[in-house]
Amino acid sequence: MTQNLAINVNGVAHSLEVEPRRLLVQLLREDLSLTGTHIGCDTSQCGACTVLVDGDAVKSCTMLALQADGAAVTTIEGMAKDGELHPLQAGFWEKHGLQCGFCTPGMIMTAADLLSRNPDPSDDEIRHAIEGNFCRCTGYQNIVAAIREAARITAAGGSVALPIDDGGDALPPATGDAEAAPAGPVAEERGEDLTESTR
Repeated sequence: MTQNLAINVNGVAHSLEVEPRRLLVQLLREDLSLTGTHIGCDTSQCGACTVLVDGDAVKSCTMLALQADGAAVTTIEGMAKDGELHPLQAGFWEKHGLQCGFCTPGMIMTAADLLSRNPDPSDDEIRHAIEGNFCRCTGYQNIVAAIREAARITAAGGSVALPIDDGGDALPPATGDAEAAPAGPVAEERGEDLTESTR
């Protein structure tokens, strides 16, 4: 047995027949092909599935799709506008706030909720906001710096001149601070020595 669901996702209205047991994350990934919302734990522990529901950060692996009936849902795919990155996406780019990228969509959506309520959070407030999102790669420092950078970009007018897809293998612009320094294959490709001096 299915029920009708009316939902607005990233500004697009959808009317779907869904089973009552279907999770919001399944609807987004499997029915709407919005695979930027990740499934990491199925228990609401990791935060990889975080989306915005009527502006609030929600872990979509523990919300039934029918609970979002009539709601406006924003996923990572809906963050960029008019060919420009959202300030949070730009902040993660500029401050190298990701490594494998699996947690990044959930981190960005959680941070979007935070910045909508507190446009100039302290580092402690950022850390508190993202404590329900796990990152197994970065140690969080660059994520905090990325969210701080997004707050700065937003305060400056929110203009971001980074292309969404330039068709090449462009690297983030060098900023001179250690938080944004490339590592691994990127550094090797640039001819940087990763032996004794970096250990």
